[in-house]
Amino acid sequence: MQSQAHTYKPAARFLHWSMALLVLATIPAGAIMIQDGISRSLQNTLFIFHKNVGVLLLLLIVVRLAYRLRNPPPPEPAHLAEWQVTVAGAVHWALYGLLFLMPLSGYVRVRAGGFPIEALDALGVPALVPRSDALANFAKATHFWCSWAIAALVALHIAAALQHAVLKKDGVFQRMWPGRA
Repeated sequence: MQSQAHTYKPAARFLHWSMALLVLATIPAGAIMIQDGISRSLQNTLFIFHKNVGVLLLLLIVVRLAYRLRNPPPPEPAHLAEWQVTVAGAVHWALYGLLFLMPLSGYVRVRAGGFPIEALDALGVPALVPRSDALANFAKATHFWCSWAIAALVALHIAAALQHAVLKKDGVFQRMWPGRA
């Protein structure tokens, strides 16, 4: 069992798992909503879900980054090889960057394309970017390529977590698992 000094604080774990669930829900929604042959009703529902969860994810990543800057993570366990610590750090910061860039590029794509973001519209938040097909297309391409990068990094992150939890059973996974003190 990990000591309290080596586990993440409850707020960090809450932000991590909340975002994990939302990201894991938006990935298939994003993939399905752009497919040909699905019903218009399902497609519209998925677009609305994807856009509005994206807004929530953007807010959460800003909160998470602010929290992380004020509350550094616990030290890595001493048994980890230096290369593992380096790779884990690089993957975490790449995920933070992509978790910021993905909803931001999605926002720009939608707003520059002249489409609504229902949650923001309901709150009276005006579009922060001009209507522009060129900007919308650039943001769409950015969102597309970042989606592949984030899917790959999420898969790598999950694989590493499962390796620590199931194969190594070395306590690394438990540092972030909910309910650990």
